Amino acid sequence: MLENLTAAASEIFTPLTLAYIVIGVLIGYVVGALPGMNRTTAIAISLPFTFAMSPAAALSFLIGINKGGAAGSAVSAILLNIPGEPSSVVTTYDGYPMTQQGKAQKALKIALIASVAGDVLATLALILLARPIAKFAIGLGPVELASILIFSMTFIAAVSGDNFFKALIAGFLGLLLSAPGIDSETGLPRLTFGLLQLYDGVPLLAVAIGTLALSEILSQIDGGWRGGYHIARTVDDTTNEADSQLSRAELKQVSPAILKGSLVGTAVGLLPGLGATLASFLSYNWVRRSSPNSERFGKGAPEGVAASEAADNATVPASLIPVFAIGVPGSLSTALLMGAFMMHGLTPGPFLFRESGDVVFAIYLGMILASVALLMVGMFGQKLFTLAVRIRASVIMPVIVFLCIIGAYMEGGGMFGVYLMLIFGIVGYFMKKLDYSFVTFVVGYVLGPMAELTIRQSLILSNSDPAILLDHPIAILFLLLAVFSIWRFSIAGVRSPDADQSRTTSKEGGTKP
Repeated sequence: MLENLTAAASEIFTPLTLAYIVIGVLIGYVVGALPGMNRTTAIAISLPFTFAMSPAAALSFLIGINKGGAAGSAVSAILLNIPGEPSSVVTTYDGYPMTQQGKAQKALKIALIASVAGDVLATLALILLARPIAKFAIGLGPVELASILIFSMTFIAAVSGDNFFKALIAGFLGLLLSAPGIDSETGLPRLTFGLLQLYDGVPLLAVAIGTLALSEILSQIDGGWRGGYHIARTVDDTTNEADSQLSRAELKQVSPAILKGSLVGTAVGLLPGLGATLASFLSYNWVRRSSPNSERFGKGAPEGVAASEAADNATVPASLIPVFAIGVPGSLSTALLMGAFMMHGLTPGPFLFRESGDVVFAIYLGMILASVALLMVGMFGQKLFTLAVRIRASVIMPVIVFLCIIGAYMEGGGMFGVYLMLIFGIVGYFMKKLDYSFVTFVVGYVLGPMAELTIRQSLILSNSDPAILLDHPIAILFLLLAVFSIWRFSIAGVRSPDADQSRTTSKEGGTKP
């Protein structure tokens, strides 16, 4: 372990890698502050620019974007009452009333401190929990891993949209999309349609950039965006010093809310598919109900901002625990990060610590440094980020389309990757229009090769006899949980908080510039 830590330190503590981490956090913060943009889009567009980086530097850079985006989304939520992401909707409940009271800078400071605290606590949870869970997962065979993947797909489909069956269909389409390429068992090309470019499979970036970034541009155009020159109103800088500074007494006042939000965010992030929106709602409700002055919430209570932001940002490192330990992503951003692991020759899962221990420790150090960078960027760039919401959509959108084309060209084999990206942009647009889940689609695509391998191995070991499950109680448990997920969320009609809030945000115009 000491050798891995030494190697990790020599990898991370270099000027270039430190610069990558700071730049990643800065990009994420700015993108998060822009209404209509989100961290997932930023990660998808940034993936091709990591090819020249080392694995540790690349992943630290992308995780920095993820962390910065989670914190930056509070800027537009507080200043404009327009959440950058669905998970920031809860921040608007008390953040925007504070802005109306002339306390915008104070609200932004509370959001920043809560974001960094939640992020640090969840990062420590990742460091402490990922390795023990991975050691347990190493003892699992193909039968158990196949059942875990089946449960993960059904559970994520169950909680990621209004319609379970649409989400499940999207997941199966993602699995089908992972099928083209060279068959691992026969060595023969499969579903390549005679195209040599598909022998290595469908390029990840063409899928990610098309379905996540380009489809968002098409959706905003369809929603009525015409590149207008309207400049959003930002906070008035004439607030007095008492309303813009955060005192020790106020910091002590919001500390319990930050701790509760961090705990909720870490717990929710551990479970694939639940998402940051649910964590924010649960944390906010817990803090409000436990407060002796609950009537203040919704009218500018600092504890409300702290609880929401701490929970939102704690889910970012916590959602990486299942990725590191068992190789299962639980959200769009972690699915893209898992794809980045594979692009750089790393296999997420229980063997990651054994095969690439130095890289894991380097990523841990990179995440801690990203938390420090998040605090520094937020403190020194707060005034600047309040101006970021003034950038016109007519400037942002063409730049994003240009970066989409460049990214797809770099990774997808020239113009072939660009054509695929355009196709998946149209596919993503119709998926969004028809309410098919992006989460299960991308997760299905990323998990496809692993799911196929484990299921094939299970069939060979069992000679296609289902009675082998009697010797694998863990597999039976996860299959029963998969059946329960299907019954509970499809037949019983339970609705996802993420889906509900996403729809509400869309109706309010919260995701449009």
